[in-house]
Amino acid sequence: MKTPLVSILMPAYNAERWIKEAIISCINQTWSNKELIIVNDGSQDNTLKIAKQFEGKYIKVATQDNMGAAAARNKALAIANGEFIQWLDADDLLAPDKLSQQLKYYIGHTRARVLYSSSFGKFHYFPKNSKFIANALWQDLNPIEWLLIKFNFNYWMANSTWLINRELIEQAGPWDERLSMDDDGEYACRIVAKSEAIKFVAEARSYYRQVNIGSISRSTSEKASKSLLSSTCSSINHLISLEDSERTRAACLKYLQRWLYHFYPEKPSIYPDNEKSLCELLDTINHIADKLGGKLTQPEVNWKYKLTKKIFGMRLAMYIRNLLSYSKLFTSMCIDRLDGNL
Repeated sequence: MKTPLVSILMPAYNAERWIKEAIISCINQTWSNKELIIVNDGSQDNTLKIAKQFEGKYIKVATQDNMGAAAARNKALAIANGEFIQWLDADDLLAPDKLSQQLKYYIGHTRARVLYSSSFGKFHYFPKNSKFIANALWQDLNPIEWLLIKFNFNYWMANSTWLINRELIEQAGPWDERLSMDDDGEYACRIVAKSEAIKFVAEARSYYRQVNIGSISRSTSEKASKSLLSSTCSSINHLISLEDSERTRAACLKYLQRWLYHFYPEKPSIYPDNEKSLCELLDTINHIADKLGGKLTQPEVNWKYKLTKKIFGMRLAMYIRNLLSYSKLFTSMCIDRLDGNL
């Protein structure tokens, strides 16, 4: 059997601190028949300069104006020649035998639409400190089972876990460039829905870096809320297209309920522009719930935030919750950096 070519596709935006390490993890893959395609998405730092230092026989570097990660991934895919596609963000890493371990299950077994997943560990600065925490998606599953678990428990897999056959990639279609929030969640649901089965390879490993604290208010913006609603609706459609039943509708309703707080206006009786838009989104999501045969309930918050919610509204309560969450992440990052310097 011919050894398949694997295309590793890397979008990169202002990733000068991490991209060298990510590229080296690709070069060090024990699977020899590979290519790496890097798309610089309008970076304003030295990302492009660093990537160009590695350009050569099987490493290609392209650049574009800043259009977002989804557009950069689509551009990389258009250039790729591989029979398999490996997504890798410019701050994440692959274990040296990640591709080899997954492709062991392909050699001698030619079903094109088997989707390969892997274990992944979360880390901040030093991969040796990665925490590999298994969830119910870390097993062999059929597409409906995978989506039901995701919807019912809100579990997820990092982009770097997937190894995807070209036929499956083409059936699923490109990344949705309209989405600014949860584009990876929608893409994962779409890929899974188009697959015949998901093969989980525990021995294969990738590393998901958590260093970008980001904006606390980003997830509550009108644009982000609209993107999340679009992604959620698409994900629901992917599951319902496979099986329209009582159990799938119940899982979809649970998924909607989980994300409802993103669409909840702070004071529904007052309609400034942003609050009016949020109320319209809330009407839309409630209409979707009606079509699924259920009702959504007002979001609840942990007891620690109930007084804030009562006095100032849901949005501020969630803002404070996010602030505390980001504070914990920042503390964890500081401890990790200190541990690595000892």
